Amino acid sequence: MSAPRLPLSVAIITLDAGRALADCLASVAWADDIVIVDSGSRDDTLAIAAQAGARVLHQDWLGFGPQKQYAVDACRHDWVLCLDADERVSPELLASLKSVLAAPQHHAYRFARCNRFLGRYLKHGEGYPDWSLRFFDRRHARWSDDAVHEKVIADGTTGTLPGDLLHDSAESLASYLNKQNRYTSLAADMALAAGKRSSVGRIVFSPIIRFIKFYLIRQGFRDGLPGLIHIAIGCFNSFLKYAKMLERQRSDAALR
Repeated sequence: MSAPRLPLSVAIITLDAGRALADCLASVAWADDIVIVDSGSRDDTLAIAAQAGARVLHQDWLGFGPQKQYAVDACRHDWVLCLDADERVSPELLASLKSVLAAPQHHAYRFARCNRFLGRYLKHGEGYPDWSLRFFDRRHARWSDDAVHEKVIADGTTGTLPGDLLHDSAESLASYLNKQNRYTSLAADMALAAGKRSSVGRIVFSPIIRFIKFYLIRQGFRDGLPGLIHIAIGCFNSFLKYAKMLERQRSDAALR
């Protein structure tokens, strides 16, 4: 007989996630409650979720932070694990989660996310450990309202768990680049709304600093060619973000 523990809800947001969802759900089949908030899937996402016994709710897209908080609010239990459909809980992380639920010492917990990119799990540079705060008591934590680069904000102490969350995105490089283009546009809008400004210096030096930090200091080169391509895209994202900000700044100035 297993040791007593607090009940757990798992919250997942989806959109056309059928290719990855089954493995994600299998890794948390032990949870007491699984909530999927879907924003209009046209593939087999809903059928896969129903077959796994998950509760499925529809919510038109609110932005990443608000959409994830909607899913958390729909959970039946206070302890919540938030996942993306292309993520899986590793056996070591599973043991850590169950240990916490038997006797929580903090209100929220973070763990490493290991990202698979071009067929290789990245263990260095920008791709790892990619600390993710996703496991928390919702009475003491919530998702930010950010449309992108959302994060969990906890009002209590935060612990760190051993074990990796495995991110197994199967998207093509073209799809990944399209997503990064959307993200940099959202990031530029958020930065400007927060009163930040771009400049030629930021456009030029931000990608260089990022490359030095993640490829050299944090040894992204040890992840081979996938590591190089990953950080190259990350550096270009920095360039795009500040370039888009500068474009908007000049456009706004011309309208005055």
